[in-house]
Amino acid sequence: MRTPIVLVTGVDPDAMASVLVGLAWDLPRAVSVRHVIDPDEQTLTRVVSDADGVLDKEVIPLEHACTGCALREDIVPTIERLARDGRWNTVIACLPLGAEAVQVDHVVAGDSRLQRHLRIAAVVTALDGANIVDDLLGDDLLRERGRHSGPDDARGHGEVACAMVEYADVVVLSSETETQPSPVGTELVRTLARPDACVVPRSEEVDASLLTSMLHDHERTARWIAPVLMDGLPQRRERGVWQLVLDSPRPFHPDRLLDDIERLGGGRHRSRGAFWLPTRPDVVQVWDGAGGQLSIGAGAPWSEVTPRTRILFTGAGTAPDHLHDAFEAMLLGPVEALVETPNWAVPEDGFEPWLGPIRDIA
Repeated sequence: MRTPIVLVTGVDPDAMASVLVGLAWDLPRAVSVRHVIDPDEQTLTRVVSDADGVLDKEVIPLEHACTGCALREDIVPTIERLARDGRWNTVIACLPLGAEAVQVDHVVAGDSRLQRHLRIAAVVTALDGANIVDDLLGDDLLRERGRHSGPDDARGHGEVACAMVEYADVVVLSSETETQPSPVGTELVRTLARPDACVVPRSEEVDASLLTSMLHDHERTARWIAPVLMDGLPQRRERGVWQLVLDSPRPFHPDRLLDDIERLGGGRHRSRGAFWLPTRPDVVQVWDGAGGQLSIGAGAPWSEVTPRTRILFTGAGTAPDHLHDAFEAMLLGPVEALVETPNWAVPEDGFEPWLGPIRDIA
């Protein structure tokens, strides 16, 4: 029998701790492991506990203070060790601040040996229920809140938090006070989350027994977060939340995108999707941003998929009125789009710092 693993993620330590304690209390014969990265000391602290108390605590030096090193050196090996021990029915793994469950999920999904002993049963994201909109759409960096994982961690707080919501099976809006999550904040979470995900307003309302069932589906979740967005995405305008899909079969013009990318990437909203460039026609270019922080990068080849530029925007309040025009202005015009791809065979297009050299991708 494979041991179910419940992964707890988040960017707020109090919210994560509240969820972890609740699950450890409610799940019979459960063991919990919490990992904390100290980016200054470059250490990883591991604490293993069950109903009898703390079983193991160790501070582990890291070669580099980052989630990748932590996962490889201790997080995944510890999860496997606890799952194979035989004393516990469930392993609750509280990942370091800012560490995304998708990283653990990919390791398990690609390792048949691990799959013989454990399964990812649920991914739970814990948020501060009192500050949802600012946490998801604000422009703070993780570093500015002391929640970064290493000296080179320049990720946006909102970008990481939004991605966690989108990957979660359950989102818990925890709070140390009696403050209830705002209707707009709750609706924003429901809009970002997978349609079949559970959004729970308080940590004590989590149905712990549900988490050990086959709640998590790696392939279904991967489809939901894929940069090449599926057709038929919702466009919601209710309870103070707006959503907009900008879509075209045409690529972005490299020069115009480089000059005006902030018109789309900047602003108090979440945006994700994919685009293509005539200078790099064979590769999906990934668009991933929130709260004015934007990341772009080279993804997989388009392969059998017809290249398309499609970005989903989600925000709270009133939607900016410039997004349609900005998007259209950055696309190749109808006449420009008729130019054959070989005419765009240039040695550089200005996106090398983010997408790599053209010669390595074409």
